[in-house]
Amino acid sequence: MKRRTNKRRKPLYCFFIVIIFMLFQSNSSDHERPLRLITDWNNYHNRIIHPQKPLPANSLLNTVDLNRELTLFYIDQYTRPAGLESLKLIMERAGPYFAFIRKEIREMGLPEELIYIPVIESGYMSTAISRSGAMGLWQFMTNSIAPFNIRVTEWMDERRDFWKSTQGALRKLEDNYNFFNDWSLALAAYNAGLGGVSRIVRDTGINDYWTLSSRGHLRTETIHYVPKLLAVSYILSNPRQYGIAVWAEDPGWTRIAPQRSVDLYLLANEAGIDPMELIRANQELTYPITPPDKDYFLKVSAENAERIAAVLARDDLPLINYYIHTIRSGDTLSALALHYGINVDQILSTNPGIQAHLLRIGSVLMIPALRDRPPLVRNTVNVDFSGTYTVKQGETLWSIALAHGIDPETLAEANNMRINDVLSIGRILKTPIID
Repeated sequence: MKRRTNKRRKPLYCFFIVIIFMLFQSNSSDHERPLRLITDWNNYHNRIIHPQKPLPANSLLNTVDLNRELTLFYIDQYTRPAGLESLKLIMERAGPYFAFIRKEIREMGLPEELIYIPVIESGYMSTAISRSGAMGLWQFMTNSIAPFNIRVTEWMDERRDFWKSTQGALRKLEDNYNFFNDWSLALAAYNAGLGGVSRIVRDTGINDYWTLSSRGHLRTETIHYVPKLLAVSYILSNPRQYGIAVWAEDPGWTRIAPQRSVDLYLLANEAGIDPMELIRANQELTYPITPPDKDYFLKVSAENAERIAAVLARDDLPLINYYIHTIRSGDTLSALALHYGINVDQILSTNPGIQAHLLRIGSVLMIPALRDRPPLVRNTVNVDFSGTYTVKQGETLWSIALAHGIDPETLAEANNMRINDVLSIGRILKTPIID
C-alpha cells in the first residue's frame, strides 16, 4: 500500500495571511475605516471565549466583548510563547505595586480589570516615557496632571510616583466613566483624551465604542486599545491556566513626610536598611534627596516604616550633605548653580531670605550636595603686599581695593579683617605697591 503523505494546506495558509493583513491594515486618515469585520472569526477558531469565573457586576469582561475580532486576536497573540513570556516579565515588575493598586481600585468601587492598564501603557515601569513625553506607570502627560496634584519640579517628577499617579489615573478614569456612563468609552477617552472622544460622540451621534471603532471614527491606536486591555485582563485574570504565577507579597506601603531635604543613602544607613528599597519606591525623585518642601511624602514598606520614622524624628541628625560657600565679589547664583550641578531655585529653596540680585559679600550659602563637585576656587594671582596705605575719611575697604586693582576679599584677608569691618580713619593697611 502506498504511504500517504501530508501536503501543505495552501488555501488555509493563504486565508490566514489575508486575515492578519486586514487586521493590521490602517489608512492615512483616522476617520477612514481601518478594519474589515471578520464575521466568521469564531468559526475559524472553532471556539468561543467565556469569563471563567463569577465576576463582579462592573467587570469589563463579558462574552460578547471577549469574542470581538480584535480581542480574540490579542488573546491569541498574548498566549503565544513570546507573549506569555512578556506578560511574566511585566508582572514581575508589577509586584511591588500590584496590591496597592488593587486596594485603591476596590476602595473606589471601580472595575478590577483597571489594574492591567499599566501593562499596556508602560509595561509596569514607573520610569517609562513615551515618544510623546507621557511618563510613569499610567503615562501622564504634563498638560493633564494639574487636577490630580501631580507636580513636576527640579526636585521630582511625580508622574513617576506610583502612589500619586495611581490615585490620579483612577480619578481620571472615574471622571471619564461618569461623563459617558460607559466603560469602553471611558477607556477610549483615557487613551485619546476626554475632549477628543466626546467631540466624536457628539458629532456622530454614536455613543457606543464598538460602533465608533467599526466605522473608523476613532484613531487606530484607540480602536486597538480596549481589545488589547480586555485580552490582557482575560489572561491575567486566569494566570494559572497560562503558567503565570509571579504575584509578589504586599509590601504594605505607607507614607512619611520627611519635612526637610533628606539624602536617601544617609537615611537608609541610619535606619539599617537597603538604600535601594527607598530609591526604587520613590522613583519620582530627580536625585536621591527629598525636596525641602513639607508637602512631600516618602514611601516606605510597613516592615521598615517604624525605623525610618524614628530616624526622621531626630532633629539633631543631619541627613543631607551640603557644600558651604562664602560669597565673594563676582559670585552669582547662576555661576554657583552651574558649578555645583544644580539650579538656582534649589539654592534659593535651601537658603531662605537670599535674593539672587542682592548677594552680600561674606554671607554663607548652604548648597545641597546633589552631585560630587570640588569647592569653587577662583584663579588668583600672587599679590605682593609690601606697600602701605593710610585710610582717609569716607574711604571703605571696597574703594581702597578698587584703587589698588584687587578684590576687597583679598585686601581684607591680607590685613586680617572681615569683609564688612568698618575702617577707622588713620588706620594703616598693607597694600600692593602702585607703580
